[in-house]
Amino acid sequence: MNLRTWRLLVNATMLTLTGVCTVITVSVLFVILGLLLYHGASSLSIHFFTQLPKPTGETGGGMANAIVGSAQIVGIAALIGIPIGFIAGIYLSEYEDKRFASFVRYVADLLNGVPSIIIGILAWALVVLPFHHFSGIAGSVALSVMLIPIVTRQTEQFLREVPLALREGALALGASKWKMIATVAVPAGSKGILTGMILGVARIAGESAPLLFTALGNQYWGGLTEPTSSLPVMIYQRATSPYEDWNQQAWAAGLVLIAMVLTANILARMVLAKGVSLPRG
Repeated sequence: MNLRTWRLLVNATMLTLTGVCTVITVSVLFVILGLLLYHGASSLSIHFFTQLPKPTGETGGGMANAIVGSAQIVGIAALIGIPIGFIAGIYLSEYEDKRFASFVRYVADLLNGVPSIIIGILAWALVVLPFHHFSGIAGSVALSVMLIPIVTRQTEQFLREVPLALREGALALGASKWKMIATVAVPAGSKGILTGMILGVARIAGESAPLLFTALGNQYWGGLTEPTSSLPVMIYQRATSPYEDWNQQAWAAGLVLIAMVLTANILARMVLAKGVSLPRG
C-alpha cells in the first residue's frame, strides 16, 4: 500500500467516523422530541394551559399555575442575574485588573460547573431558612446564581471580539472610556451578548433541583412570596407518581418545556445570524 492510498483510506475512515458521530448526536434530539410528542401531545389541550391541577385521584386538570409560576420565577431570576452578569462581563473585558480579574473569571467558571442541587441548598440556607418559608423569590435567587456566571463569560467573550480599532478610534476622538464602552464596544457586540443572555435564560428554565429546595411547589395560584409551582418541579412530581394520568401530564409538561427552550435557542440563532462583531485585527 502506497502513501497516497493510505492517506485516502485514513481520510475516508475519519470522514465516516465523524459522520456517524454527527448522526448519533442529532438523533438524540429527535429521539427526545419523538418520545415527548408520542406520549405528551395527546394530553395537550386548552384545559392543560388554563386549569389548575386536579386533586389526587381525579383525572384531568392542567398546569396553568406551573406555567405562570415558571415564567415568574425565571423572569425575576433574569432581572437579577442579567444586569449583574453583564456589568461583571464589561469589567472583565474593559477594566480588568490582572489578579482580581483572573480571580473573578475563575469563580465564574467554577460556578458554571457547580451542580445545580448545591446552588439550591445554598439558596435554601440563605433565603428560605431566615424567612422560615419557601417562596418563588427564593427560587429566583437560586436560578440567578446560575445565570450570573453564564452571562458574565458570554459578555466578556463577545466584547473581546469587538475590533480594537473601534475602541482606539473612539478614544482618539476624545471619548472617555465609559462613553466608548457604552456607545461603541457594547453596541458592536450587542448581538452576541443578547444571544448569550437568551441561551442563559433557556439554560436555567429547565432546572428543577434548585426549585425543590426553594420554591417547592403549590397546587393552587400563589404569589412569589409563597411556595410557587413551576414546570420542572411539576414534571418531577407527576413523572414519579403512581397515577397514569399524572404520568401523561408529565410528558405533556415536558413537551411544553422543551418547546420553550427550543424557541429560545432558535431566537438566539436568529439574532446571531443577523451579524456578530468581527474579531480583532
